[in-house]
Parts: sequence; structure tokens; C-alpha cells
Amino acid sequence: MASLLFTVQRHAPEFVKPSKPTPHEIKLLSDIDDQDGLRFQIPVIQFYKYNPNMAGKDPVDVIRKALSKTLVFYYPFAGRLREGPGRKLMVDCNDEGVLFIEADADVRLEEFGDALQPPFPCLNELLFDVPGSSEVLNTPLLLIQVTRLKCGGFIFALRLNHTMSDAAGLTQFMSALGEISRGMKEPSIAPVWNRELLNARDPPRVTCIHREYEQIADTKGTIIPLDDMTHRSFFFGPTEVASIRALLPPHQQKQSNFEILTACLWRCRTIALQPDTDEEVRIICIVNARGKFNPPLPSGYYGNTFAFPVAVTTAGKLMENPLAYALELVKKAKADVTQEYMNSVADLMVTKDRPHFTVVRSFLVSDVTRAAFGEVNFGWGDAFYGGPAKGGVGAIPGVASFYIPFKNAKGEAGLVIPVCLPNEAMGKFVKELDNVLKNNVNQPTIGGKKPSFIISSL
Repeated sequence: MASLLFTVQRHAPEFVKPSKPTPHEIKLLSDIDDQDGLRFQIPVIQFYKYNPNMAGKDPVDVIRKALSKTLVFYYPFAGRLREGPGRKLMVDCNDEGVLFIEADADVRLEEFGDALQPPFPCLNELLFDVPGSSEVLNTPLLLIQVTRLKCGGFIFALRLNHTMSDAAGLTQFMSALGEISRGMKEPSIAPVWNRELLNARDPPRVTCIHREYEQIADTKGTIIPLDDMTHRSFFFGPTEVASIRALLPPHQQKQSNFEILTACLWRCRTIALQPDTDEEVRIICIVNARGKFNPPLPSGYYGNTFAFPVAVTTAGKLMENPLAYALELVKKAKADVTQEYMNSVADLMVTKDRPHFTVVRSFLVSDVTRAAFGEVNFGWGDAFYGGPAKGGVGAIPGVASFYIPFKNAKGEAGLVIPVCLPNEAMGKFVKELDNVLKNNVNQPTIGGKKPSFIISSL
């Protein structure tokens, strides 16, 4: 699919503003929202088939008008981000509007092929980076491009300033936009700001260990350079997951797909990157903390509500031990997240100048299967593909992978996971992963000796 070539004709970008007057005010982000690790733009893309029931309807016109109405309820998105004392972020709700681009592409949806997954050809054309729009401060908080296709389908692409929302918050907004596109007068879930619910305590008190925010120097240049980054996606259906699960001892075979895949990918990725065996490596698991609060957060809350719990070990231990070792580390990291943990993170942010999570020799994974991007319906039905537009996004590109729901050409439901690695390391990663899926124990020598590969845990 990467060889697919097409051209996109764009109209001049415009600003879409709320259709009715909205409050002009300053709204503070939470102390979870405005940490350094969320100060970047995140791209999402949705592909929609032609629907004969919508014949004569222009998706650009439908979505543009619905966006204006939706911004009456989500008016902070039409504002601009400002920074105050102590690097505190806030939204200037000034109705300046959301950036919107109308476009046409000379390509049909079916030309993208059955495996419609990241990396997408011509992504920069399908989600055009309007000059001057991608800074975190003082720029539009949302950029939306709707591109008509020759077949009558269309592509909806969106770029979000991540400090405003997480995946759940973003899909809440997108679902509201879909509902109003389909004729509803207001969203079925009323948006709730209430960012003070995730603010630091007074006085702040860091009560948990947060190794995810340790400041570590990259003395060996391990952060992946942008000019040497290869993007590939990997499909994990029932067969692939069963192959990995079968390599675990009986008491671990009931662990979640997320935990098993994360342990496997972390180990394969580390082997591919070949760090020194005594170097620390990290897996960061994004954990949605919405269900951890008592009393619960309001259902319409659309701020960031997740943590970056981390597991740390040496590269040697990770590569030489069976998969069960990595799996236990992943499970423990996920279990660390509680309401107290979230309060402790907020307190850390205000006492430590809102640090970035550690990226040196780190691999970050985020499961967006429950965010239901593909179920966003503007009137043309569910998306043929819906979710993150690429892996490796973030303030430090190359660190993150997303777990995205996907059906392959055989109709098998599973996950597609985009991975970013240096070109040479990607080749090693593919070979290592293939070894795992084929239960191949002929492993390379690591640190002068052969590791006890994951099959040894049987």
C-alpha cells in the first residue's frame, strides 16, 4: 500500500467557530493534562465508504456545519492555549475557532487495499500541517481535514493538542460531532470540564514511586533519530496471540492479550535494538484511570485521565529470561495505578516543574481498542478504519505504539500495532517476532551467551 500514489486538492484552510455565542473565559487545564509528555499534537484518521443512503449529501458540508454546532457544547476547543506562572496551561476561550480543510483526492477507497492500516500513504496530504498551526501554545487546538474520494467515500482526519483530551475524551467529542451530523440537537453525553478534579492537592504530597518521571541522560544516543526511522504495522489475530500465549507457563496463560503482547513486543524490540546488557530498559503502559476514582469522575469528563506506569529492568535480564519474566513486570506496572497514584502524579507535576516521562531506552504502548474510534458515525456508518494515524507520535517520536482494533483481509478480528524503529533494527525486530510466532528457539547470541528463549518457560 505504501506505493499507492494519488493527489489531493485542498481548499484554503478556514476557521470554524461555534454557531452560537459561548462564554469568553479562562479555563485551567488539570495538573495531569499539562505535563510535558502531553504537549504535542496527535493525529487520528477515519476512512468511510460510500453509502447510497447518503446520496446527494456532501460529507464536507455536513461535518463543517455539525462542527460549528458541536463547538457550542465543546467551546474550549475553539479557544487557544496559554501558559501562566509555573508553566500552568489554560485555555483562553475566545471563539477563534477550529482549523478546517476541505479537500478532494483522485483515489478510491478500495485502492488503499484490504490492509488499510498505518503508515498511510500521503498522510501529510490527508492531514495537512497548516504552517504555524502545530505549536502547542497560541494555535488552534483542533485541525480537521475532510477529503472526498472518487468512490463517494471520504476520509476524516483530525489533529488534537493532546493536553486537551485523551483517546476517551477525543472519541467523546468525535461521537458528539457524529450525532449532530446525523441530526441530533445536542450530544447524548453532555461534556464536563471540571479539570480541578485532577489537580494537585494542597499541600502537594508525592506518596508513590514514579520511576516513569526519572530524568535520565541519553549518554549513548539511544533515542531514535527521525531520519533513520522506519514505520511498519503488525497484525495480531487469534492465531498470533495463541502462538505467544502457548509459550507461557499454565498459570500465566490467562493474562490479557494486552499484557502478553506488550511483554512480547518489549522483549523483541529490545533484542532488535541491542543495548548493552547492563543498561536499564523500560516499558511504559498507558493505563486509563477513569475507573479508579471513588466517587467516579463525571461520565462527560473529557480531560486526560491516564497514567504512565513503568517497569524497569536491565536489557540483559529482559533478553535472557523467558517471556514470563517480562509479563510479570508488565502486570505489576499496570497494577500500580490507583486513585492515590493519580493524585501523587498531579502532586509531582506541581513540585517538579511538570516533567516529561522518561524516554531513554523506553517503549510506550497504548491500547485504544476501547476508545471506539471506528464507531464514530457521521451518517455514512461506522468507519472502515478508525484510529491513530501512525505510531511513534509524541514529543519524542519513535517511542510509542498503539494497539488498534482491526480486521485483516480474511475477516479475522484482531489488533494492528504500528512500530517505529531504525531501519536496521526493524529488520531484526521482524526476524525476532517471526521466531516467536513460529516457536523457533534458534536464538542469536546475546551478551556472549544464548538466552533461555521464551519457549523454555513451558
